[in-house]
Amino acid sequence: MSRLILIPTPIGNLEDITFRAVRVLSEVDLVLAEDTRNTLKLLSHFNISKPIWSYHQHNEHQTTAKIVEEISAGKTIALVSDAGTPGISDPGYLLLRACLDVGIEIETLPGPTALIPALVNSGLPCDRFVFEGFLPHKKGRQTRLNQLTAHRYTFVLYESPHRLLKTLAQLIELFGPEHPASVSRELSKIHEETVRGGLQEIVNYYQTNTLKGEFVIVCGAIQNAERI
Repeated sequence: MSRLILIPTPIGNLEDITFRAVRVLSEVDLVLAEDTRNTLKLLSHFNISKPIWSYHQHNEHQTTAKIVEEISAGKTIALVSDAGTPGISDPGYLLLRACLDVGIEIETLPGPTALIPALVNSGLPCDRFVFEGFLPHKKGRQTRLNQLTAHRYTFVLYESPHRLLKTLAQLIELFGPEHPASVSRELSKIHEETVRGGLQEIVNYYQTNTLKGEFVIVCGAIQNAERI
């Protein structure tokens, strides 16, 4: 039966891809890729040859209807992002909703994402948590930051190397320099690291160390806050 399949791809180490993901990629009719160059390298590594269409945040509104038509006509299509699980801070939601609206079957494979390893590795409570993804760069940023103070559980942010120190400084303004946190970068890669401690301690570290790769900030809950 034709359907849309969301397939997580490695966030660094290619060994993290599942056997199932490799099999499904070799069976689908078409692969939708956030960056076709990156996906071509991934497919080539596993000796998979498939048609690849570009599907990213800048063209998803223009291409979604065409993709739905292709699936409705009988094709099984895979959606991948550059790294991790499609739909988690990457394109995917718009297409998924469009498929569901016309009764197309959706299948989502389990697999890599930066969120969970960073959360567990932080050493902070992770029985319940809030995922915030990327903060807005400009418009709405301060509003989102202020909303973080309402969280009663550990929360997780994604951040780029260019804005890491700015974001950590803003978190210090909200929670104080000693507030417990961790920052992970280059997860699953050779230079993977996690820095734990108070927010100011982490800032001090990254003022003199490498700012490279994608970062995951894990921030502890407000101390003594009431949990519901």
